Amino acid sequence: MKVHLKVWRQKDAKSKGSMVNYDLDNVDQHMSFLEMMDTLNEQLTLKGEMPVEFDHDCREGICGTCGMMINGQAHGPVPGLTVCQLHMREFKEGDTIYVEPFRATAFPLKRDLKIDRSAFDRIIQSGGFITANTGMPAEANNLLIVHETAESAFDSAACIGCGACVATCKNSSAALFTSAKISHLAKLPQGEQEAAKRVLKMVSKMDEEGFGHCSNTEACEVKCPQGISVLNIARMNWEFNKASLLH
Repeated sequence: MKVHLKVWRQKDAKSKGSMVNYDLDNVDQHMSFLEMMDTLNEQLTLKGEMPVEFDHDCREGICGTCGMMINGQAHGPVPGLTVCQLHMREFKEGDTIYVEPFRATAFPLKRDLKIDRSAFDRIIQSGGFITANTGMPAEANNLLIVHETAESAFDSAACIGCGACVATCKNSSAALFTSAKISHLAKLPQGEQEAAKRVLKMVSKMDEEGFGHCSNTEACEVKCPQGISVLNIARMNWEFNKASLLH
């Protein structure tokens, strides 16, 4: 299978970048997209050229590391997948594929397709800790949480922090990510004591990091590989308004 690649190359954050053309003739349709990029890098290395830098880790759709724009879509054309789960059988013989980094003010580009998503880490850190006893775990049945609430909290906690929501939002908003992190603790008794302080600090940090505001286009949910619901944003807004009245 032959594909034509147009890949964004940029030496560093201060250098001017551009799209560079590459042709691959030996692409197996069963390769993942990242394996195809590995093949490209092997070809470049053999030629004595610098390989394309991109983020990756587990390659199992869990870590949220492998973010890139493929033909203008975060993580590519297939809904519910990360880049490492995308396979070349989704493309056709002779296709031209555009590969670019996630672009957002709060995600500064480091090199090629590699970006700095540490703003997400700082948002989480701003939320602080929960007040819970340490030591031996409590007997599960002592925590009276109905099944629906537990499942809802788990659905929110499933966010892997990949940044696709930011990259696909016309405002570069981190509302879906932040709201998922706020909601999964707000729904559980372990997170109740610090709930008000947590939401105020995390929303403030989100704004401080330079993310845009949510305008409810719901594009973030469409491209989220974990299917995180925009209802989390509604929950975050409710928690924020309640905390603002109390403080």
